[in-house]
Amino acid sequence: MKFDDVMDAFEFVSSNYETVNMALISLETGEIYYVAECGECDELPDNYEDRFSYAPVPHKNAINLGRDLVFEFAAEYLEDQYDQVVRIFRRRGAYSRFKGLLEDLGKLEVWYEYEDRKKKEGLRKWCIENDIKIDDE
Repeated sequence: MKFDDVMDAFEFVSSNYETVNMALISLETGEIYYVAECGECDELPDNYEDRFSYAPVPHKNAINLGRDLVFEFAAEYLEDQYDQVVRIFRRRGAYSRFKGLLEDLGKLEVWYEYEDRKKKEGLRKWCIENDIKIDDE
């Protein structure tokens, strides 16, 4: 299956809070099934809960690509502002304030590149761990 298809499913699952959106990959066919809490979903196969047949696509937090990634980035690229980043993430709306800080520091593009690279690395690792064959590596 194509990595871009897995990435699209990952983005769908991670676009909201955990458990709101779900995507399942058939380990046999590579078909991806989408389920949204709002009720819109693909028709799921009867055995969709069979963990040997279907792999639920992880949310970004499940593979340490949420706040943990921000703190990892801050430790590496924002050493002088690390405590400020930690304070930012103690309140709601943290990501928009974090991005504002990055913009002020001229590091927003660096963050986007870092986040993209880490997402791809983490998702490829997840694919390997779940025996999902990617044909475009």
